[in-house]
Amino acid sequence: MKWRLIIDRPRDAFTNMAIDFALLKLNKRPTVRFYEWLPAAVSIGYFQSLKEEVDIKKCDELGIDYVRRITGGGAVFHDKELTYSITIAEKNDFISRDINKSYETICSAIIAGLENIDISAEYVPLNDLVVNGKKISGCAQTRKQKKLLQHGTLLIETDVSKMFSVLKVPNEKIKGKLIKNVKERVTSLKKELEREVSFEELCKALQQGFEDYFDIEFEFDEITKEEFYLAEKLKQEKFLKKEWNFKR
Repeated sequence: MKWRLIIDRPRDAFTNMAIDFALLKLNKRPTVRFYEWLPAAVSIGYFQSLKEEVDIKKCDELGIDYVRRITGGGAVFHDKELTYSITIAEKNDFISRDINKSYETICSAIIAGLENIDISAEYVPLNDLVVNGKKISGCAQTRKQKKLLQHGTLLIETDVSKMFSVLKVPNEKIKGKLIKNVKERVTSLKKELEREVSFEELCKALQQGFEDYFDIEFEFDEITKEEFYLAEKLKQEKFLKKEWNFKR
């Protein structure tokens, strides 16, 4: 059975999270989706507090979305990146019931994809990829109804100053030092390759990486009417709701 590959157009944060959830709920075969965020956004992990993690006033001023994910992990600023999601049944032979191993398996496919554009990345448990010791990707996971959703980011470019204008830090006095520290610990494809990397180029590289690592073949597909209908329902009833985004 071929896996589905959806190369999506840029969407707002609420739609992106709703589509990933809909793909999880309706999953019938392994599905990989590549997408971008428009406008830029902050997503927080399921267990986090939006008020504690995000400068909501600054986001509103800059027109930046903010949304709670159904996956765990920390707050992430989404801008100039590729986000991938994979939805797959837990019973699939590729997926271990051990969370650590399943992270490593999926991240290994991403690593294989990055090799196609001459990026040598390493997996660092639990959910990071690093290049030359610097983080270039993070991911998060959830499992529901015996199915798995993992989504993660790949930094094409980084703007750490903009990131910390919307993400809160515990102590404003150390913000400058923290920004400097993050600049030293985080990298991007543009920085590593010293050239522009397009979303399309990265999609092609990752597609090949998944196919090679899992020894599968993709079938290009679009979000179905059923999936989009459910996503729109989830968006309106969940991801746009203050009760969801401010629940902690």
